[in-house]
Amino acid sequence: MNCVFIQIRCKPGKIFKVAEEIILREIHSELYSTSGNFDLFLKLYIPETKDVGEYINDNLLNINGIKRTLTTLTFKAF
Repeated sequence: MNCVFIQIRCKPGKIFKVAEEIILREIHSELYSTSGNFDLFLKLYIPETKDVGEYINDNLLNINGIKRTLTTLTFKAF
């Protein structure tokens, strides 16, 4: 499994709707509300047999209310 962190900026007034949709899709390991430039912080595990970009596009980026994302890939746990 590939661990990926995604910061999500939502359209105004859409944070709770976006978070609810992520929860309903059951794709996340952890989901947090954050302060700063992004509204939500998502940790998810992508199966190694799946393409990371395709998985994110198909399972996350089609959620209504997402304005911008920043994805951080991980490589090795210490």
